[in-house]
Amino acid sequence: MTGVIWFVQVVHYPLFDRTGSAEFPVYHGRHSVLTTWVVGPPMLLEALTAVLLFWFRPTAVATWQLAAGLALLAVIWLSTTFLQVPGHGLLSRGFTADAHRRLVRTNWVRTAAWSLRALLVLWMTRSDAAS
Repeated sequence: MTGVIWFVQVVHYPLFDRTGSAEFPVYHGRHSVLTTWVVGPPMLLEALTAVLLFWFRPTAVATWQLAAGLALLAVIWLSTTFLQVPGHGLLSRGFTADAHRRLVRTNWVRTAAWSLRALLVLWMTRSDAAS
């Protein structure tokens, strides 16, 4: 998901303003449906595995690391629910520069959280993570 969010943040969302105003609602509608199929299942799987790791915790992984990872996922899901989904809702009615800027700006929350989570997960995969 870290690679996906960086692509969305740096390439995909910024290019929204390159679609003509007349075409944007259809483009955005297709974007929303197709993107949901790409990111929805991995996000659900990521959340499920983050919770399951508490029951099947590798001995080299500290509980606080799992809790930190879950907290970062909470930030991601809360940002998605309360910032990005409403932002897409505004854009679904038609492109406005203000709604577009807000979507790109607030998406940095998810970009940062997924990046920190990726670093945490990499750290947890080290054999001496708990030491």
